[in-house]
Amino acid sequence: MSDNRNPAGSGPIDAVILWVDGSDQKLTEKRERYLAQENKSVAHPGALPTRFASSNEIRYCVLSILTFAPFVRNIFIVTDGQDPGLDDEVRETFPEKAGCLKIIDHTEIFRGYEEYLPTFNSSSILAMLWRIKGLSENFIYFNDDTILIRETPEEDWFINGKPVLRGRWLLPPVRKIAGIAWKVLLNRHIRRNRDYRPKISFYIRQWQSARLVGMKWRYFFHCHTAHPMRVSTLDEYFSTNEELLKETVSYRFRDAAQLLATSVAYHLEILGGNRNFGRLNLGYFHPWYSEARLNRRINRCRKDPRIKSVCIQSMEMLGSGQRDRLFRWLDSVLKLNHEN
Repeated sequence: MSDNRNPAGSGPIDAVILWVDGSDQKLTEKRERYLAQENKSVAHPGALPTRFASSNEIRYCVLSILTFAPFVRNIFIVTDGQDPGLDDEVRETFPEKAGCLKIIDHTEIFRGYEEYLPTFNSSSILAMLWRIKGLSENFIYFNDDTILIRETPEEDWFINGKPVLRGRWLLPPVRKIAGIAWKVLLNRHIRRNRDYRPKISFYIRQWQSARLVGMKWRYFFHCHTAHPMRVSTLDEYFSTNEELLKETVSYRFRDAAQLLATSVAYHLEILGGNRNFGRLNLGYFHPWYSEARLNRRINRCRKDPRIKSVCIQSMEMLGSGQRDRLFRWLDSVLKLNHEN
């Protein structure tokens, strides 16, 4: 059971951010050591370097929460023996929020499950977030590449104490399942590439997680945005299904067989009667955008008031000019300087 003592509906809302700085040599050596132990290479879908890279997105994520979601009480940064070093800037820029940043080491949320550490798997870590000591019943989970760009009031996240579920209903991803099966057949059995591993599908994992909790004919697909969740929803489910929790966190590197805790939480909410559905309200930035497309996407985010956040995936893969362009724009959004 969770160690949290905040009763349901008590009011406070916290934010939780997963973060890793893959350039840390100590962490890199540890990751490579466990890859070797599991006979995996950095080409494994769950061990690609981009999963651990950091371009200081965490700074923009934290400052955006403080700027556009001032109702957030604490910001918990979950990491492995690291610290992004943002306390001084938060203290100077938001003195009323001094002390709101809390660094949470993996050892805290994996207490009692230390045999599964170290982990380099955000899906395993995500399944344990509800075990943060002192976390509010209602909390918002962020990846560090998710950044708010407009005011997002509390009711954008929770209504009557229940999460607002943003996404859309989809039918089972049959074509994606068939496509992956064909790629495995082609590469492993026809081309004789026994080491081939297909890309891990975000759609299929959500569908598998939905089926796990009882959905049959469709699933509610969520995208790369921040996710409001309740501690009690995950606590009750995983406390009842501890073997499933152990199986989930046993993967040190992301695996297609793992459940996705956000999808589990969403569908448990739906099965429990939550009908707080909302439209997706994010802008998505992909590292392979052309300069022209990047500028069009930025302009759309500027002009469309419905877009409240952005996800900038794999920023380290962008060209330096594109990365600088995005940083200048985010600086202007967060009023960190006077550049446009």
